[in-house]
Amino acid sequence: MPSHVLDHISLGKIVQIRERLLDAQAAGAKVYRFESGDPSFSVAPHILAALNDAAARGQTHYVATSGIPALRAAIRRKLERVNDIPLASDDAVFVTNGAMHGLFVTFEALLDPGDEVILPDPMWTEVAEHVRLAGGYAVGVPLHEGDGYVYDPDAVARHVTQRTKAIFVNTPHNPTGAVLDRERLRAILEIADRKGLWVVSDEAYEDVIYPPNAHHSAAAVARTVSRDLAERVVSVFSFSKSHAMSGLRVGYVATPSAQLQERLPKVLRCSINGVNSVAQWAATAALEGPRDHLEAMRAEYLVRRDILLGALKGIDGVRPFTPQGAFYLWVALDPSVYRRLGVGDANELSDTLASLGVGSAPGEAFGEHAKDAIRFAYSCDTTMVREGSAVLRALLTGERPLKPSADRGAVAATAG
Repeated sequence: MPSHVLDHISLGKIVQIRERLLDAQAAGAKVYRFESGDPSFSVAPHILAALNDAAARGQTHYVATSGIPALRAAIRRKLERVNDIPLASDDAVFVTNGAMHGLFVTFEALLDPGDEVILPDPMWTEVAEHVRLAGGYAVGVPLHEGDGYVYDPDAVARHVTQRTKAIFVNTPHNPTGAVLDRERLRAILEIADRKGLWVVSDEAYEDVIYPPNAHHSAAAVARTVSRDLAERVVSVFSFSKSHAMSGLRVGYVATPSAQLQERLPKVLRCSINGVNSVAQWAATAALEGPRDHLEAMRAEYLVRRDILLGALKGIDGVRPFTPQGAFYLWVALDPSVYRRLGVGDANELSDTLASLGVGSAPGEAFGEHAKDAIRFAYSCDTTMVREGSAVLRALLTGERPLKPSADRGAVAATAG
């Protein structure tokens, strides 16, 4: 019997570990949620007020497929003011069910069967899955610890073939937290310009960035390369990370391409027929209201980063990379760690940590060239980060036994 495309799509290692920890937490076990990037903060008061007000005003019916006019206009103003991305009209903006859906509709609208998309490896798993769902092929370019886990433009150029349709860019980067500086981003864009390629830029973590690093939008830099290239940049953003609105599921896609502006509403109509109406009014308030909560969250993420980073430094065979943005700690592992801890590889290490109540995501969940690594998220609250970091250090140093409690058959970690 012929296989279906979905038979080749993974359910996702991160999701599997998350479900295990949520089940254990519901059963009363102590867990440390280092596996997934869900901001612990509540949405800002003015955003919540807009959400409630929209519901009270009866804004609970079908909306325009591409987004309510107020939000599309607010997004266009934000893109020009914050990202230096001027757009001719609100028609260049499309509201999506989070950035994940934004990537889905982008690749569905962009790719033809057999097209190749160049991705960083490691990379958030769902990007490659979206490429496959659209009939394309994900081509990974290995990122290296010695190069700060950012694209090497020469390596990107070597992976371009006659079937390449687009280069995917993600900065700040999930899973490593690396940030592309303007010069290297421009070098990558120049490759796309020379080869006539599209650029898909995932900027979900644009506001989670630590000094002295700065975020540069690909579409803004592309304008300094060529007018033609600027027309071939698709930018994807999210309210989930910047405004802690992950459960409200609002993101957006911006493109000056007339071709994609014609195609995207069709994919939106066939996939969701419009994003949650009251969530769109909340997103409008997020863009038009105060932004001081962004800096407050950034400052707290920095505290959490340094707690977790400090806990993992100085452990034999464990090499944490200092993230410049996002809220993930990427840790390279020497194979000696597996022998010392009595596990076979990073995947088994991640599974064992989960059985002890400590979340993580193994490197192989992010690509073919990342098997000797593990990712820890510090988006959970600061108390959990502080307590969990101490437990994690004790487990990785061998101070606390790294083995599941067979008598309970589930998460058995206790506060550390």
